[in-house]
Amino acid sequence: MKLFRRNFLHLAAGAAALPVASRFAFAQGYPSRPVRMIVPFGPAGTTDIVARLIGQWLSEHLGQQFVVENRPGGAGNIGTEAVVRAPADGCTLLMIDVSPAINATLFDKLNFNFVRDIAPVANIVRVPNVMVVNPAFPAKTVPEFIAHAKANPGKISLASAGIGTPNHMSGEVFKMMAGIDLVHVPYRGGGPAIADLLGGQVDVTFAVVTTAIEYIRAGKLRALAVTSATRQKALPDIPTVADFLPGYEASGWFGLFAPRNTPAEIIDKLNKEINAALADPKVKARLADLGGTVVPGSTADFGKLVVDDKEKWAKVIRAANIKAE
Repeated sequence: MKLFRRNFLHLAAGAAALPVASRFAFAQGYPSRPVRMIVPFGPAGTTDIVARLIGQWLSEHLGQQFVVENRPGGAGNIGTEAVVRAPADGCTLLMIDVSPAINATLFDKLNFNFVRDIAPVANIVRVPNVMVVNPAFPAKTVPEFIAHAKANPGKISLASAGIGTPNHMSGEVFKMMAGIDLVHVPYRGGGPAIADLLGGQVDVTFAVVTTAIEYIRAGKLRALAVTSATRQKALPDIPTVADFLPGYEASGWFGLFAPRNTPAEIIDKLNKEINAALADPKVKARLADLGGTVVPGSTADFGKLVVDDKEKWAKVIRAANIKAE
């Protein structure tokens, strides 16, 4: 494991190791043809939206089309493996959320090792989840929710977009830190989970802010807390879970990756261009509309975050004995 971590961070830092002149000369010709940006989930979700936003920027600034290709299935593993197996020429990229950091432990047998076989390019945005209940639910605050759950062990249902999804993991950490017993009800996607929460069939979910925010604003769902370490501009009046459970943090990230052995100068060029996009007011505003916070930085910064999250979620999966479907 330590070897994989070192290799991953080495890939992330590799762009800085080449002479400037060599990197510049090689990168001038990239991209020489259209680039596929694979999203391993269906269209219209947060990952897809982020990919299309960044893909449009890259198309406009690098002179070739960056085409988003949706390859859903296998909790993101199908699309991820397609990128792992693709030529390392910068013409096939992966846009994904935190799922690979979870899947690395959740799935016993994968045909790839994410830390070993993929190279981080750029972190783009962090988007927290938000703990929401139906307005008819008796608790109006996190302390009231915890007290109600302790008085009714095993009777409160926790909906999620599926086993091992980021919102499921947010709920599992909450359960562990609060010392409560909730019944997990996995769905095939966040939409159906929200639909049943709206209908009162389930009690609580940790939804992506993007999915839940309009229901919160309309009063159809009650937000109890966000899962980020700090309050969110999109929901400024909603406290954090950490306000009540110190140390809690379960934000998801969305970022770009490339196959291992992609030339460092290509990764460096993409990283710099994406950082430029994240400094653009229109791009920042669009990502803020998703409830997200832009995260400009180096490939090494992103690589460290991925490895740290992999280790973080591995502990939760093992402690809760979570098994993939």
